[in-house]
Amino acid sequence: MKHIVTGIVAHVDAGKTTLSEAMLYRSGALRQLGRVDNGDAFLDPDDLEKQRGITIFSHQASLQHGDLDLTLLDTPGHVDFASQTEQVLSVLDYAILVVSATDGIQGYTRTLWRLLDHYQVPTFIFVNKMDADTADRDRVLAQLQQVFSAGCIAFNDATTAAGTIPAGAYEDIAMQNDDVLENFLDAGTVADDTVRQMIRRREVFPCYFGAALKLDGIDDLLAGLEQWTREPEYSAEFGAKVFKISHDDKGERLTWVRVTGGVLANKDVILDEQKVNQLRVYNGAKFTIRPSVAAGEVCAIPNLTGTHPGQGLGEQAAGRSPEIQPVLNYTLDPQGHDIHECLTILQQLEDEDPQLHVAWSSHLQEIRVQIMGAVQLEILQQILRERFNLDVGFGEGSILYKETLTRAVEGVGHFEPLRHYAEVHLLMQPAPRGSGVTFAADCDLEVLGKNWQHQVLTSLRAKEHLGVLTGSPLTDVKITLISGRASIVHSVGGDFREATWRAVRQGLMMAKSQNQTELLEPWYRFRLEVGQDQVGRAMTDIQRMHGSFETPDATAPSATGDGMSILTGTAPVAEMQGYVQEVNAYTHGQGQLECLIDGYRPCHNAAEVVADQAYDPVGDLENTPGSVFCAHGAGYPVHWDDVPGMAHVDYVYTAEALAEMSK
Repeated sequence: MKHIVTGIVAHVDAGKTTLSEAMLYRSGALRQLGRVDNGDAFLDPDDLEKQRGITIFSHQASLQHGDLDLTLLDTPGHVDFASQTEQVLSVLDYAILVVSATDGIQGYTRTLWRLLDHYQVPTFIFVNKMDADTADRDRVLAQLQQVFSAGCIAFNDATTAAGTIPAGAYEDIAMQNDDVLENFLDAGTVADDTVRQMIRRREVFPCYFGAALKLDGIDDLLAGLEQWTREPEYSAEFGAKVFKISHDDKGERLTWVRVTGGVLANKDVILDEQKVNQLRVYNGAKFTIRPSVAAGEVCAIPNLTGTHPGQGLGEQAAGRSPEIQPVLNYTLDPQGHDIHECLTILQQLEDEDPQLHVAWSSHLQEIRVQIMGAVQLEILQQILRERFNLDVGFGEGSILYKETLTRAVEGVGHFEPLRHYAEVHLLMQPAPRGSGVTFAADCDLEVLGKNWQHQVLTSLRAKEHLGVLTGSPLTDVKITLISGRASIVHSVGGDFREATWRAVRQGLMMAKSQNQTELLEPWYRFRLEVGQDQVGRAMTDIQRMHGSFETPDATAPSATGDGMSILTGTAPVAEMQGYVQEVNAYTHGQGQLECLIDGYRPCHNAAEVVADQAYDPVGDLENTPGSVFCAHGAGYPVHWDDVPGMAHVDYVYTAEALAEMSK
């Protein structure tokens, strides 16, 4: 049988889990049809999901249809859990994007489409809720073609048998590729295998219409998946990609992997001499234990340590850094619980969802977490209460700022208390927006031995580096080891950790003293739909919020009807928070505001934010920019701006060279 891994993604309430349920039922994998609102959906087995009626965690199921063996990965539909969905996208052969016929393309649908494009996942589209009185097939298809791609083509209608394409669709398919069009004009049709290739290349996106709750259109979709998908080719060498970490009801840590090459067998040694002690293939909440798992399959491995989403095993390369990043910071209120117990538990949850970015300040005795939004925060509190008996609160959320450099700088760290020695020189350069912090080495082994260079790179990766304007995370910077010195007698690994961290901070302080650091803030890309007589008010509001917008569009496909105008643009998250309530008020509930995170940009009111935060980078003893030198048999501290004159190793770059490098 042809084996395919498919994920179902959608904006919340589009009917994603209902579609999964219908596919499992129509294929015979389920004997009874469950419902989300009844709390008995096969792919929402978690108690929290049953209570809330939404998918919070990704789940796995299997079905067979004809010659197709389909592994189905259901994903969360709420934007607050987008990071869970993104983890799954990296291991899919195909995706099914569910769009509500009554609501059309919504804000999070656009985010999902962008992510599917980012991960180059071939996509089928299921337009759900076609049984509603307001459903308009032609309008939704026109919106899909205008907003997403002209390659969104209807693959089912009342005239076609399951698995076939309406006769009129072949010309639309051919129009998506010049070579295919040329052949179509000669032959009058498009070969099935050509259609499969075009779907695989994301030139064509088969669209199916139906109503999952009434099982309408499900057979067409299943037949289409069987007919128009292609099984990938796999390497004979073992490889696997980690896409999820979870804990079962007994507390066992599970590493979820997609095998991308060869075979994974029980008792194999795969990571840091760790042995696979069991292979579980899940179907809903239940699993079977397998002796081996072949390429293309998905399984969970209990009790591995050190694994994380995006990690490659064997021949498989590691995945990219996540596109979806939280933009809100919350401080834990332990409400009488032991703060260190809270930290341990939150670190376990961070293991499952690395985007929590749990940060501990021993200086402030404070825990901070990064959150996507209010719903995720509510779920986090509920998980802490129900799984860990931890009833805690969180302070008011604040904007998660980030910091970067605008020019290259050489940072120096020296650590030389008595009987210890290390000096590290780092080149820190601005990097493309959204690239995060990356590390490299460009240092002669005769200058600094291989083991010490390894210690420096390990130390750079061991912590989140903070900026010196507000103490916010550093981003979009490339840090390269360029020089250093060790002592044959006195140097140990910990010395290079201290020198490395101090070098980062010293470099940032040097940059700050020359106004070469920059505060970044998250921005929204918004879509605001208001009455035509309210456009002036909306434009004034956006300008007041330091945002920008394109020319209002009164003709764009709209889910709410005629007489509406659409404004699209960008604005700072800090200014636009809470604006949805204003929109509801002045449009009397008729307006719609969709906001999606559009990355980080220079902060619109940086001076005000820096003054308000009153961060003291020298007083942050966990991230000190100063160094330690030795004289007369004792170590003594040296202020960051005095370090250049006392460094034991010459600077690699002159000020002129650094300036030239930054052009």
